[in-house]
Amino acid sequence: MTFAQVIDAKAVELGQHILSMTTAAGSGHPSSALSILHIVLTLMRRLMRFDPADPWNPAADRLVLSEGHAVPAVYAVYADLGGVVGSDHASAKPLRIEDLASLRELSSPLDGHPNPAEGFPFFDAATGSLGQGLSVGAGLACAARLRKLDRRIFVLIGDGEAREGQIWEAADFIVDHRLTNVSAIFNCNGQGQADYVSPQQSADALARKLAAFGWEVRPVDGHDAEQIESALSTTSDRPIAVVARTQKGWGVDLLKDKSNHGKPLTSEQLPVGAQQLAATAAQRRVPTRADDAPRPRMPARVAMPARSLPEPAPFGVAMKDAGLAGAIAKNACATRRAYGAALVALGRADERIIAFDGDVSNSTFAEMFAAKFPERFFECKIAEQNMISAAAGAAAAGLIPFASSFAKFIARAYDQIEMAQITRANVKIVGSHAGISLAADGPSQMSLHDVAYFRSASESDAGRGIPACVSFHPADAVAAYHCTWLMARHPGMCYMRTHRPDVALLYPPDARFEIGGSHTLLGGRGGEPVAIVSAGYMVHVCKQAAEQLASQGIHCTLIDAYSFPLRAEPILAAAERGGRRILVVEDNYVGGLASAIAEAAAMRGAIHVHSMTCRRIPKSARTPAEILRACGLSPEDIAAGAMKLIHEPH
Repeated sequence: MTFAQVIDAKAVELGQHILSMTTAAGSGHPSSALSILHIVLTLMRRLMRFDPADPWNPAADRLVLSEGHAVPAVYAVYADLGGVVGSDHASAKPLRIEDLASLRELSSPLDGHPNPAEGFPFFDAATGSLGQGLSVGAGLACAARLRKLDRRIFVLIGDGEAREGQIWEAADFIVDHRLTNVSAIFNCNGQGQADYVSPQQSADALARKLAAFGWEVRPVDGHDAEQIESALSTTSDRPIAVVARTQKGWGVDLLKDKSNHGKPLTSEQLPVGAQQLAATAAQRRVPTRADDAPRPRMPARVAMPARSLPEPAPFGVAMKDAGLAGAIAKNACATRRAYGAALVALGRADERIIAFDGDVSNSTFAEMFAAKFPERFFECKIAEQNMISAAAGAAAAGLIPFASSFAKFIARAYDQIEMAQITRANVKIVGSHAGISLAADGPSQMSLHDVAYFRSASESDAGRGIPACVSFHPADAVAAYHCTWLMARHPGMCYMRTHRPDVALLYPPDARFEIGGSHTLLGGRGGEPVAIVSAGYMVHVCKQAAEQLASQGIHCTLIDAYSFPLRAEPILAAAERGGRRILVVEDNYVGGLASAIAEAAAMRGAIHVHSMTCRRIPKSARTPAEILRACGLSPEDIAAGAMKLIHEPH
């Protein structure tokens, strides 16, 4: 038999399993799975170097299924190869053909869309929210280059999802960074979910676009294994894009109509579908068996020993190394600058630390890292969605990526962040210029939703006893420095919010910080009528308000609650030692710190919580003081709010 005949035979054999498993599940996109089956077989049985018994090998080639709904095809091929499933080597066991019937069951590793976190380690990232896979592949390729690994990354993309702008962000990024070890394969079956794809996503149009973006385009018949192999066997000095014309529902007439996206055959239709697949095999003169089908070539085994980061370098030493000694001496340093210094110190401590930035590194101060470690810095330009997904890919390869931009612009990538959380990707995200203290640039550059968004993830278990995302909101340079180290040392996603204005130091250089922690800056010994709680820039504003109250003989507790998931017990205890009143002040919209404390207080009972947050859409103002007054968050407003709370009956 020729290679093409062998793959045809396997496609018919495994196509039957795709029909059966999706019918058993009652869902599962068999038509899309059949359209990519020849491509997946050619990759996994001929082109890719990987050991089905060791999918964790860092030297192995990788397949990213951006078209995640077509995953039954990969499950079928993987089971046919005896690939292992499980969270690690100790729990690994071979996936058997009969296990395919567990597709989409709660206890099964065969999720409805790819997800390595649920025990399918052949994949590196959760996909299925379309448009993200090519970026993940780019991140894997960045990591391979840094680790000098000769691995190829294949990304399988649907023609319909090529409408997603992130595909083209990634296409640019891959060309920019000369990541020629990435090969994109576009599955052009001509159908989306509701209808046929736009002419703009036709095979010819995609080929022209990819060529214009600087890719070497190779058109193929996506059901001809020899054409697929030929297109992907030879390398190029440009990234290769294979445009594969395929047929949705290949081999099964019942599944070819555009109305069948996501619909499995009914149990009554299943025998008919099997007959149609057999008839297709007869028309193509497919052999009845494919016993001599090739198996993947084994890569060399590469070990990446587990290790942890050291304790943080001294604050003063790191600030001096970053050129910030003068700012510290003047007692005026923005948290965003301290982040840059911490990133440099981390880079010196561990070569796994890498950085991505979205064309604002001179504002986020990731430029400090870029200057010291240019080979570990990846400029993403104005493409935040690609940046986050690429960071997830790099994290899958064992690196510790920091991704930074304005917090407002990171909001464009909330979908990508959620997919990285589903993956349990060890990604660190830093959003600068957050909150209304940005002032002059106005609300289009501020971030006011981010605290609530990331706080919600901090309250969700990632399934490993840690939050889906830990977040930090440091109030000064010392806090920002140490919180950046905490992010790097934590084995999961983190977010940190930094600010543009320079602020005074509140903490000694060796202050200790922890996930979920808080610090009492004023009072707290008992008898204070109100506890003022804040985070970030507003801690300084609240401190001014507390000083105004003190001048009137009213002494307050002031607490910096800098991290989620917040341990509220110390804050509630401080309130109970005083007037059982808490005033929470934030420069963002509702749903953040005040909500967290109010929820905890409601469980505790008999503590009155009042919030002062940004209650209007802000606008530009010349100074932070102006916009704070306009939004009712000036020191005078906070002092008045505290006085009102003190005099309110419980």
